[in-house]
Amino acid sequence: MKTTMSTLPGKAAIAGIGATEFSKRSGRTELRLAVEAVRAALADAGLTASDVDGLVTFTMDTNSEIAVARELGIPRLSFFSRINFGGGAACATVQQAAMAVATGIAEVVVCYRAFNERSGHRFGRVSAAAAAAPTSNGIDASWSYPMGLGTPAADVAMFARRYQHVYGATSEDFGRVAVAGRRHAAVNPNAWFHGKPITLEDHQTSRWVVEPLHLLDCCQESDGGVALVVTSAQRAKDLPHPPAVIAAAAQGSGPDQFVMTSYYRDDLLGLPEMRIVGDQLWAQSGLRPGDIATAVLYDHFTPFVLVQLEELGFCGPGEAREFIAGGAIEMGGRLPVNTHGGQLGEAYIHGMNGIAEAVRQIRGTSCNQVGGPVLVTAGTGVPTSGLIVTGPGID
Repeated sequence: MKTTMSTLPGKAAIAGIGATEFSKRSGRTELRLAVEAVRAALADAGLTASDVDGLVTFTMDTNSEIAVARELGIPRLSFFSRINFGGGAACATVQQAAMAVATGIAEVVVCYRAFNERSGHRFGRVSAAAAAAPTSNGIDASWSYPMGLGTPAADVAMFARRYQHVYGATSEDFGRVAVAGRRHAAVNPNAWFHGKPITLEDHQTSRWVVEPLHLLDCCQESDGGVALVVTSAQRAKDLPHPPAVIAAAAQGSGPDQFVMTSYYRDDLLGLPEMRIVGDQLWAQSGLRPGDIATAVLYDHFTPFVLVQLEELGFCGPGEAREFIAGGAIEMGGRLPVNTHGGQLGEAYIHGMNGIAEAVRQIRGTSCNQVGGPVLVTAGTGVPTSGLIVTGPGID
């Protein structure tokens, strides 16, 4: 596979992180959540709204850049961008910001995502609008919706069933991902499930959502917002916190790519878009899987955590269940995963809270401290993205 060499690594860093509380009913508008998160991130970075000249968010975010800028009092924007495909956009927002900073298009770019995903529009429910959307994505969805595949859980369940059939994986293998995430969340005061670990038995006895997915295989529905401040690595050194240097940033889409329903490929078992992202991350950073201290893997559904471990090269195809069986993804294991609790345990903010956790790992302020380098991924089953962040020098 051809991997284009990048001049981006080391040029930009995440210098500030901010978030609202994570809840099931925020009681305020999504715009207010976004503004609160951005203000917190700027304060964390020791900057003000007048320093910001760029904003990046998701196409799915309801808060336009100009509305956020207006509410914050940002006087001038020279860069604004939006990334498509739901949770797959998370790390790509940082990539866009880093490219803008590295090329001199902007000096301080804030990435944000805010929603009332539990008390407002709930992504996990059937949405007739998705199949009727006046875009090619609507046409794509129309292939699967009439067959009953109208929710992300249903899409992933079909994939998971095939994975089980070919590799011998079981529901218990998926459950170990949930148990690890909840164990990490239990000691994170900002996690919705703080103080509430689960056992494998809890997982197995939770109700079915779509077989073979139990309730505890599925991420939360959350209200909240997260923001990240990206600036040059040089400028970040003079700001209050140790910078999380962007050692690599990538996006990827695979062959015959659909959104959550790429069932027309020759091989239904993998996530080739994540392999494309991983190849770029390793090439850009010069690191290999053995160099990664901890990983933040997008955990909207537990089976895709196993597949990501395989696509990124931490183990071979079908080997993730053995990899995690001995506690490799828990604290003290070979590769602690989602030390904040992930979207299963902390909150589901479309992966942006996972990037914030990577920054905490670099700063040494995580509730479950491991250190770096940290690999972060975005949504799976869709075109996706990823990051590797390190300290000021490659860890």
